Formats: sequence, structure tokens, C-alpha cells
Amino acid sequence: MIIYFAVLMLLPIYAQRKVMSTYKKYAQVQSTSNMTGAEVARRILDMNGLENVRVEPVAGVLSDHYDPTDRVVRLSESNFYEASVAGTAVAAHEVGHAMQHKEAYKFLTVRSKLVPAANISSNASWIFIMIGAIASWQPLMLVGIILLAIGVVFQVVTLPVEFDASKRAMNQIVELGIVRNEEEPAARKVLNAAAMTYVAAAATAVMELVRLILMYTGMGNNSDDE
Repeated sequence: MIIYFAVLMLLPIYAQRKVMSTYKKYAQVQSTSNMTGAEVARRILDMNGLENVRVEPVAGVLSDHYDPTDRVVRLSESNFYEASVAGTAVAAHEVGHAMQHKEAYKFLTVRSKLVPAANISSNASWIFIMIGAIASWQPLMLVGIILLAIGVVFQVVTLPVEFDASKRAMNQIVELGIVRNEEEPAARKVLNAAAMTYVAAAATAVMELVRLILMYTGMGNNSDDE
């Protein structure tokens, strides 16, 4: 159990520190194209028939995201205004999501449909699980596990969405000549480090779900023995 909780706690921390250190390192490396993140995003969008998608700055660090509702690529201010290898990779990645949206990429469609349920279930699941565990009431705990499983499915579905967006990003910045050969490994490192955070989140979610299922089955075995 000590090893289990150590992994559960340390894996996300390691992934987060890895992405931050990698991002900070290559955010200080000037891109040879001298294009800001905003310019990179705009060029890839226009080259892929996405002229109607806006590019806007947003406050925060690594707060970059694509908003499918408003059809906007939002880049953190440093990535939006500065010309760095990290900013190029991040901007291209977010445009990758806009490309997925245009093509109705199946995993993105599934993830979007899961968002409302995942938001509700992630908050409510632990209420049922804690009460069920304390009261040794299996049906209540089962409800919590089912709700938690919805969130786990969301985390797992997120993986192909993020990996595909990174693949599209690398293809675009290479094909359009936005990065040169010596910059490709650095851009790939930024994207891989970011992907690690999603892998860590999915892994810890699955591990926790398995632990709770084992706890649930253990409650059933104990009640049968009695």
C-alpha cells in the first residue's frame, strides 16, 4: 500500500515537473523562423482551411487550449507574443485540436460528449465511495465506483486525442518549414513532456479505480463469510 500511494502521488508530480522544466528550457530558445506562437497558429490554421478560427492570448502559464465552442485557439501570453521553440510546439499542438474538430476526429467527439458527465461524476463519485466505505454499504459504493469509472474513461479517451494533436503539430511545423532540422528534437521533447502529464493522469486514475474495485469485491467477500 505504501508503494501504491507513493506511485499514485509521485507520478503526477514527476510528470508536471518534467513538462515545466522542459517547457521553461525551450521557451528560452529562440526559434529560427522568428515566428511568434500566434503567427505559427495563424499560419497552420490558414493552410488547413481554418481561417474562421481565431487566435487569442490568455493569462497564465501553459494555459494554452483550443475552445471548440467559440472556435478559438487561446495561447498563454508568453507563447502568443514570443518566438520560441516551446511556443511553436505548443501553438501547433493546440491548432492540432482545431484540425481534429474540423475533421470530427472520433476520439475528440467522444471526449466532448463525456465532458458534462465527467465533470459531475468526478465530484460526486467520492461522496458515494466514502459513505459506502464507512458504512460498509456495497450498493452505495458501487454507485461511486461507476461514477468514478466515467471519469477514468474520459482520461483514457483523452490520450489518443492528445497524441494525435501532437503528431499533427509536428507534421505541420516540419512540412511548412516553421522549424529546421536541428529544432525538431527540441519541439518533440516539449510535446512528449506535455503528453506525459496526460499519461500520468490516466495511469493514476486507472490504478485508483482498480483499488476501489478490489475494495468493493473485498466487502462482498466479507459479507459472504458472515
